[in-house]
Amino acid sequence: MGAREVGLPERVPAEGLPQRVTIWEVGPRDGLQNESAVVPVEVKLEFLDRLAAAGLTTLEATSFVHPKWVPQLADAEQLLAGLDRREGVRYPVLVPNERGLDRALDAGVSDIAIFASATETFAQKNLNSTLDEQFAMFEPVVTRARAEGLAVRGYLSMCFGDPWEGVVPAEQVVRAGKRLLDFGCSQLSLGDTIGVATTGQVTRLVQEFEKSGVDVSTLAVHFHDTYGQALANTEAALRAGVSTVDSSAGGLGGCPYAESATGNLATEDLVWLLEGLGVEHGVDLGKLVDTSVWMAGRLGRPSPSRVVNALAG
Repeated sequence: MGAREVGLPERVPAEGLPQRVTIWEVGPRDGLQNESAVVPVEVKLEFLDRLAAAGLTTLEATSFVHPKWVPQLADAEQLLAGLDRREGVRYPVLVPNERGLDRALDAGVSDIAIFASATETFAQKNLNSTLDEQFAMFEPVVTRARAEGLAVRGYLSMCFGDPWEGVVPAEQVVRAGKRLLDFGCSQLSLGDTIGVATTGQVTRLVQEFEKSGVDVSTLAVHFHDTYGQALANTEAALRAGVSTVDSSAGGLGGCPYAESATGNLATEDLVWLLEGLGVEHGVDLGKLVDTSVWMAGRLGRPSPSRVVNALAG
């Protein structure tokens, strides 16, 4: 008999946690963009539909980055044209610049995300820009998107450690993040791009944002599990007041511009944690595990998620 059949995990509600957490599913975009082979658009569409059927309500569907840089997502227009949008589900897309925004608007999207760096070196390697110059590129994107009625999320990479610069000072991250919020981003996702964050860093960074006048409800967290700290860091963020967590079904993903980055926090592992803590999330864990097993089969390898492998037998 399996763990779920005997009532595990036990729900033990804890004080100081959000009553409900929004899971921002990044597998279809951040997960698949790191694949060496291009996944057929039909498989991507089924992946999105299965995730929605499992109860996930925010599915980052694709990216309008130039196909030269992310060929795995070159079919963005085709995918969105074929997408069967479910009521109550958001399908944000990533855009890098105004040309990407044009493509997103033509495709009829209602949510976009932009991606910035908290460090100089990663801005140069990922965006071919300086730390300051990147904001000149993003400001008109955010302004236009908001004028068109779109919701805009800002991703901020390298918030805890950079493979070239080492530890990233919290005040440097806050300065960069506030610039994105001041432009008009309604949410800021703090990325541990190479998975080096510790719980103390997470708590301190959220507190520093709060001290600077940022409402913690506008913050999200995005952890990679390189050193096995993603779940611990997530709990630290929740205790600091964050209630939106990025994750990837089956633990898919990494970062094509940071070789030391391994997979994202697996959505199944996150759901198991939230269930044990008595935090609402709205996801059917069984359907989610089935979806990740199905996707792993399409990719020809097992899932790195501990919960997927445990529950899938």
